[in-house]
Amino acid sequence: MSDDSMQKDVLSELGDDKLQEIAGLLGTDTAGAESFVGTTVSALSGSEVQEAVADTPVPQPEPQLEGVAALGGGLGGAMMGGMLAKMSRPIANAVAKKTGLPAASVTRGIEILLPVIMAVVTKRAAAGKAAGTTGAAKSGGLGGLLGSLLGGGKK
Repeated sequence: MSDDSMQKDVLSELGDDKLQEIAGLLGTDTAGAESFVGTTVSALSGSEVQEAVADTPVPQPEPQLEGVAALGGGLGGAMMGGMLAKMSRPIANAVAKKTGLPAASVTRGIEILLPVIMAVVTKRAAAGKAAGTTGAAKSGGLGGLLGSLLGGGKK
């Protein structure tokens, strides 16, 4: 999966309202928010984030990230909340480092963005299963990262 294609899908799923909200949090305009989305998508496939996520313990009784409730309950809700909480700090650090934006602002933007990215990845996975393909989890990048976090791709 290419970062460019993923960025377009995330921007589409995000919509203008949420993009404006991220722009406001970051103190930038829509173009700056779009750049932030691209940087975050790229950071998700970066090795420094993968290593940081692997080394970061899952926080136990922390409050769930804001957008996680939209992911639903049952199997998905609790697991996704923990995974997103685990991923948010290393991703925020990588994005803040690349962009020069304050880490606190980046963290708030990522709290909005990660559930949207997860929704896009879920839709892509469902489309891949419907087409009978399994390559997304094996191809590396964001799909590989999420697959490894969820235990996918192991035989």
